[in-house]
Amino acid sequence: MTALLLPAPILIAFATAILAFLFRGGREGRWISVAGSAVMLVAGSILLVRVLAEGPQAAQMGNWPAPFGITLVADTLSAVMVVITGITALAVSVYALSDITAEMEDLGYHTLFQVLIAGVTGAFLTGDLFNLYVWFEVMLISSFGLLVMGGRRVQMDAGIKYVTLNLISTVLFLSGIGLLYGVTGTLNLADLHYAVAGADEGLVTVIACMFLVGFGVKAAVFPLFFWLPAAYHTPAFSVSAVFAGLLTKVGVYAMMRMFTLVFTQDTGFTHGLLLWVACATMVTGVLGAAAQSDFRRILSFHIVSQIGYMVLGLALLTPLALAGAVFYLVHHIIVKANLFLVAGVVKRIAGDTEIDRIGGLYRGAPVLAFLFLIPAFSLAGFPPLSGFWAKYVLVAAAMDLRMWVVAGIALAVGLMTIYSMTKIWGRAFWAPHPGAVVPRLSSLPPGDRVALLVPIAGLAALTVAIGLFPEPFLRIATRAAEELFDPTAYLTAVLGERS
Repeated sequence: MTALLLPAPILIAFATAILAFLFRGGREGRWISVAGSAVMLVAGSILLVRVLAEGPQAAQMGNWPAPFGITLVADTLSAVMVVITGITALAVSVYALSDITAEMEDLGYHTLFQVLIAGVTGAFLTGDLFNLYVWFEVMLISSFGLLVMGGRRVQMDAGIKYVTLNLISTVLFLSGIGLLYGVTGTLNLADLHYAVAGADEGLVTVIACMFLVGFGVKAAVFPLFFWLPAAYHTPAFSVSAVFAGLLTKVGVYAMMRMFTLVFTQDTGFTHGLLLWVACATMVTGVLGAAAQSDFRRILSFHIVSQIGYMVLGLALLTPLALAGAVFYLVHHIIVKANLFLVAGVVKRIAGDTEIDRIGGLYRGAPVLAFLFLIPAFSLAGFPPLSGFWAKYVLVAAAMDLRMWVVAGIALAVGLMTIYSMTKIWGRAFWAPHPGAVVPRLSSLPPGDRVALLVPIAGLAALTVAIGLFPEPFLRIATRAAEELFDPTAYLTAVLGERS
């Protein structure tokens, strides 16, 4: 059963991609994408239930025993990330019913979208480093195709920056893999946990720094983030939303996995470095957002800023801090994807995303204004929304360690986030339109309104639900953190009992 359950979300996404390609000329392709995303979410949810009931699950593809074969493994963190990937994929695929043009569908949008989802899911479930590299390449190829789809000059410029920096990251990652294999003779993550213990600590720390830079580019941490604000505002809004929700989080996930399972010999140096990186990422990201006036550029810089909070939880390396990082991962995927979806509706009815060129949205589209406030306030950390609990846990973890400056930085960045969200609200929603017009949702066809607003409302409802009833979500995040802090169950699931 486990051997079928673990690869199921990946296989469903690939099968959906193939079917969407075969039916790409008509409306069938878009509905195939929606149906495939829904089925993938169901498969991920079944996997999560299994993991919560029985602990980490592992399967060896081709019946080659670990650490020699291809291992798929799901602990609580992996299973949660697969589920949130399914939620994001379903929301964006429904939104794409109205957002994606027939020309983009003919070019294979739905196929590339599903291949991207398969790559993200594979990265969360893989149990060895080489296949993590493979899944990163699957994501890079499909995301580059989605980014430049449309062929506008600004997209091509963004695509060149995006792929160049990510290829540099890939070279560092692959070099680190080669060195680590040379030192330990294995690439299985569970086996590496034991193998690095007998290796030279200084050399392992150098290799860890290579991985930190490689994953840091993909996660968009300071000072490696500049490709993200240059790229995420250029493609279709459905593409921006899935990028904002998922892509950088795979980099964060990889860092969390490697720096809790493998690189734990010199935490004073590696995690101290991560702490500085986290604080600098938070500050530079929020300052960049404050300087922008385009809806998507503001949100793009806030991706950078919020990544800093997640890395902070990893850097502090306590069960509470790791729980906060996991909770923040889930919260941010939902909220950030939703804000980009809102930006797409704003563009459709107001004609622009430059907030100084639009206005009056509160009068003409009060439902959209309300749906914007929920993820915006959650991103800023307003109680009782999900962002409040995520920030609260991380600040509490920093204060438990008496890191008052770090806690102060996290709180100050939250205040600056409020400023950015208030700026969008004041200029785009509350202030009158400079052209004295009132953008209205009623200007859209009824079918488009449903396709655009249903996923936004669904993600907003999930944000509110997490905020009002945080206990079950915090319990799952705490369990994920405990498994990261003490990976015994993960190691046993993959390798069996070791004397």
